[in-house]
Amino acid sequence: MYFLALATDYDGTLAHHGLVDAATVEAMEAFKASGRRLILVTGRDLPDLLRVFPQVRIFDRIVAENGALIYEPATEQERCIAPPPPPEFVQALRDRNVSPLAVGRSIVATWEPNEATVLEVIRELGLELQIIFNKGAVMVLPAGVNKAFGLAAALQELDLSAPNVVGVGDAENDHAFLQACGCAAAVANALPALSDEADVRLTRDHGAGVAELMEMIVREDGDIVAPRRHGLLVGTDRAGREVYLQPHRGSVLIAGTSGVGKSTLATALTERMIEKSLEFCVFDPEGDYHQLENAVCVGDAKTAASEDEALALLRTHSANVVISTQALSPAERPEVFAKLLPQLSALRASTGRPHWVLVDEAHHVLGAARDNIAQVLPEKMLATIMITVHPEALAIEALNAARYVLTMGEGAAQTLLNFCRSAGIAAPDAPPPEEDEVLFFELDSDGPARAVKAIKPKQLRDRHARKYAEGELGEDISFYFRGPANKLNLRAQNLMLFAQIAEGVDAETWEHHRRAREYSAWFRDVIKDDELAREGAEIEADVRLDADESRKRILAAISRRYTAPARGHRG
Repeated sequence: MYFLALATDYDGTLAHHGLVDAATVEAMEAFKASGRRLILVTGRDLPDLLRVFPQVRIFDRIVAENGALIYEPATEQERCIAPPPPPEFVQALRDRNVSPLAVGRSIVATWEPNEATVLEVIRELGLELQIIFNKGAVMVLPAGVNKAFGLAAALQELDLSAPNVVGVGDAENDHAFLQACGCAAAVANALPALSDEADVRLTRDHGAGVAELMEMIVREDGDIVAPRRHGLLVGTDRAGREVYLQPHRGSVLIAGTSGVGKSTLATALTERMIEKSLEFCVFDPEGDYHQLENAVCVGDAKTAASEDEALALLRTHSANVVISTQALSPAERPEVFAKLLPQLSALRASTGRPHWVLVDEAHHVLGAARDNIAQVLPEKMLATIMITVHPEALAIEALNAARYVLTMGEGAAQTLLNFCRSAGIAAPDAPPPEEDEVLFFELDSDGPARAVKAIKPKQLRDRHARKYAEGELGEDISFYFRGPANKLNLRAQNLMLFAQIAEGVDAETWEHHRRAREYSAWFRDVIKDDELAREGAEIEADVRLDADESRKRILAAISRRYTAPARGHRG
């Protein structure tokens, strides 16, 4: 199960003219029976909601007052997470005969066209309040308080991960909380601006649309969103198509001989996780990931990892953890993994986190020789990346869990063949990959393996940035400003010297190399920076730019990447 909960707006979404029909309630009960949670996110104050919808116990949490109040129906406990409205503000509105006027624990609400008066009073009193609109309703709340703010608090109470939540709404004030969810849906009657940004556009309106969505979630789970929404980008195939790993489809096997870039690809995938606010855990038997950015490493070459410490960190929101067992003997490491994996699986089943698990040297901890693999592995092993030199040495249970196989290096085709033989499946046709390509095989497809140009990790580029920025490149790979007829012979053995010389050369020399596309070629072939090369090529090709402007833009592109302050990271 990938999507663990649904967060829904009330008025205009779940309810029509303030009421929820019996068919929608029945659909909600069926949704809860699937083991998922329901969260209501509404602008109404709590007494008003309880009056119009007494069946609130169907919800695990209610976010009321547009994010200011959290209510637990099972215990009838409520918690206001925003300050109350300033008394002088409320009195000033009453003195000006603003009507209707509703005052909640934190929210103050009225209707258009009273927003002009409300804004005037806020300015006169110098208050840090915000106005939120919702189809004619005017809601006033403390700055920063909205439905996304309230939903985050509710998810923390429920220990749920936002990427594993689907949100559905219809109006302006739903935008913030929908963007915070892993999937944003809009009922058919939603405002066009909201519908245009939704991942899922429902064909039915109001409660019928929510029922339609709940049926989709139970039936299709993670397939309701496009691959690029939650999937990890592996790279681009020869037809120019982006290739993704979808977490709900199953596990991933990355295989190849030593030194072909398996850990480099795995590192790049962790960066895609960070970009998508997905949390990960790395089981690192040999200490290869101790420098991984945006992660906390537990254990090192001298100290064995503490399982309790690792699990405590993983239970903390936004914690990515590398568990190093380098200090243990090879014989001890599988036992640590065998104890840890069931606890990780239980945590993922209840919270959605960690969203991905990476297992390095998987043939050691999930090897065919182990007799308890079936008891260790969950029934469905989703979003797990197994990295190995020997896929044929993996237990059949681990091989069967893989839905994606990526093989690397000169022997990539043979490695894929070894996997298929061990898994007892027919080997696909596979093109010979080029130096910067991997073979990508999706087991659920009927097609051949594809050659994919894999993404590169930015952090490795950052580690080597000083080499290219200030180091000493060889004479054969340095850049030479020579100009027409080789009038000059100015050597730039790194990017800083390139920038200094570029600032001083005459326009004719600069344009000579620009027209020959030599800047982007050097960035691509020597500096190995495809992004810089692409930007340089666009500047070289822009005929509207003169020498000064093109030089300014290329030097700015270098500065952004290699001389800007380094970004901090945890761990």
